[in-house]
Amino acid sequence: MLGYDIGISGGVTAMSSFLQPFFPDVYRKEQGIVSSNQYCKFDSHKLTFFTSSLYLAALLVQWPASYSTSKHGRKLSIIIGAVIFLLGAAFNAAAIHVAMLYIGRLLLGLGVGFVIQAAPLYLSEMAPSKSRGSLNTMFQLMITIGILVANLVNYATNKIQGGWGWRLSLGLAALPAAIVLLGSISLPDTPNSMIQRGASEEDVKKNLQRIRGTDDVHEEYQDLCDACANATKAANNNNNNKLAIFQRKYVPQMVMTFLIPFFQQLTGINVIMFYAPVLFQTLGFGNDASLMSAVITGLVNVAATGVAFLVVDRYGRRPLFLEGGLQMLLSQVIIGSLIWKVFGVAGVASVSKGYAYGIVALICFYVAGFAWSWGPLGWLVPSEIFPLEIRSTGQGINATINMLMTFVIGQVFLSLLCATKFALFFIFAFFVLSMTLFVAFFLPETKGIPIEDMSKVWSQHWFWRRFVPSEDSTRRVEMV
Repeated sequence: MLGYDIGISGGVTAMSSFLQPFFPDVYRKEQGIVSSNQYCKFDSHKLTFFTSSLYLAALLVQWPASYSTSKHGRKLSIIIGAVIFLLGAAFNAAAIHVAMLYIGRLLLGLGVGFVIQAAPLYLSEMAPSKSRGSLNTMFQLMITIGILVANLVNYATNKIQGGWGWRLSLGLAALPAAIVLLGSISLPDTPNSMIQRGASEEDVKKNLQRIRGTDDVHEEYQDLCDACANATKAANNNNNNKLAIFQRKYVPQMVMTFLIPFFQQLTGINVIMFYAPVLFQTLGFGNDASLMSAVITGLVNVAATGVAFLVVDRYGRRPLFLEGGLQMLLSQVIIGSLIWKVFGVAGVASVSKGYAYGIVALICFYVAGFAWSWGPLGWLVPSEIFPLEIRSTGQGINATINMLMTFVIGQVFLSLLCATKFALFFIFAFFVLSMTLFVAFFLPETKGIPIEDMSKVWSQHWFWRRFVPSEDSTRRVEMV
């Protein structure tokens, strides 16, 4: 659902049949009716709000969704999200006024907000522990597949005669939502959630037997009950205070859960994913060529995320973060330099085929660097560093920062491109350099560390140990 929507919005905003009735000022610039340089061709706050409003709605619904997921279970939240998303797809496909487009996008965002809150929790709680890391990476892999499918749909619908292809592109968002809705109805709820909500031992064990395919579930049931009791005890010690996460001993985790999603969006990746067709048109590609180039980058995105799935538990998190950061840094600097050379400050030039293909290759190189590093690891690392008693709050903060930054970048990108021109790529390169240095100095390796032992990673780190009491000091305090 999320991946399809990321990919589809950039494609339809590059279609003349969509721009003419809803965003006529952008259409006139795109057709050359009104003079405009290449950098500013698509600069319109109304147009960018069409894309970014989804993430604003997903941001605003995070805390209600978190409450629903905790109090009523993961399954129900996923179903609620799918139903709201279906309504949003219907509004967008039937739009006859720009207000209907905005309402549809906001509904899509509310649906996405519920699902991205509940689905990762559902996956992690249902999976056997040995598969949890791989499934977390597959969460990002499914997003990239959704983006690729959306790019293929846009390429096909753009060829439809009569100017209604964009309606099909937007309306097909209902398909993944329908799959989620129908599939979720038949799925069991998670045993963890059932215990948390006071289900009987018989019901929980029956559910566990169905999930695991065996009658011998007593040991796992007892482990789940113990974990739930420990979490309840920790919450009671903190007086169920959501602000407990801001205690000094949680400073390392809080810094990571703020800065990792913050930096993830400042790589510029969502600029590529949102506006790939628009960006390629700005670089001088024709309409069909720009949509096909977006398909190519989508294929690279899927393949590279598959690489992360295979190697993340073998080589660890830090090497992927660092290699991906250096790869993106190099790409951004070269892309910015090439655009500077061709378009300069005026933004008026024609691009040869060879030059254009070179830029596409560099963008693919950049996308690959993100897709096997900051893409999946931006979701994985924040989800594994928090202790149980504050894990749901930490994940809520991570999702909130992610949606906030996605909204901001989506809303201001085209204006920034118009204002800063080729320098925008150097700005993103600066942030990529900053975050790569941040990881090099401040992020410890978490590969193979059991979640319950994760505090040792921070207490042994050269910087974070000043905030986190060591195990020995904690033991001495307990003895006193």
